[in-house]
Amino acid sequence: MPPGPDFSTLGPVLTVSPPLGPDGRGWSRRTKRLMDIVLAGSTLLVLLPLLLLIALAIRLDSTGPALYPHTRLGRRGRPFTMYKFRSMCPDAEHLKKHLQHLNTLKGPVFKLPDDPRITRIGRLLRRTSLDELPQLLNVVRGDMSLVGPRPPLPAEAATYATWHWRRMDVIPGLTGLWQISGRASEPDFDRWVAWDLRYIDEWSLGLDLRIMLYTIPAVLRGHGAY
Repeated sequence: MPPGPDFSTLGPVLTVSPPLGPDGRGWSRRTKRLMDIVLAGSTLLVLLPLLLLIALAIRLDSTGPALYPHTRLGRRGRPFTMYKFRSMCPDAEHLKKHLQHLNTLKGPVFKLPDDPRITRIGRLLRRTSLDELPQLLNVVRGDMSLVGPRPPLPAEAATYATWHWRRMDVIPGLTGLWQISGRASEPDFDRWVAWDLRYIDEWSLGLDLRIMLYTIPAVLRGHGAY
């Protein structure tokens, strides 16, 4: 794993006990939610012209809708519709079963660096993480937070080990500890979960802010994104 930010010296800023994590009760939870609404809502307004340009580019590059809505599991396994910019061909899910043997990750997740299903514009969107921008809508709606474990697909969660499920005790997020500490280049799903549980156990508003700040250079480097 490439070196990431060192959180070993992180102080207990508004630290919440492990069973509660970032979804604990009280003003800290309300502050996190307010921060999500303000930051995600303002970002959507500022980036609206860019979002429209990306949608147009997707429609011109391949057939199919610009947005890709799909079911993910949120806090405590609650299903919700998550939005992304479409980065694959329309029959991507049908073709996936023919590519499973090429999976480069260990565990109930699928990643393929040279995935033939990805469109030309989709490859650019994934490399820059621009395909994730529509999830700001999910943050405003309350399905997701800016920071938290990534929401799994139902098929992925169905193969979870018992200890994996604790990562779903909190609202999922756009970014988190494992994304800024190696992102998708980490091949072992258990390591991803370990980062998620560390986030839950050490959560503070200060930690959320630091993760968001470190996410910017991680996205710009494009390390591990495909």
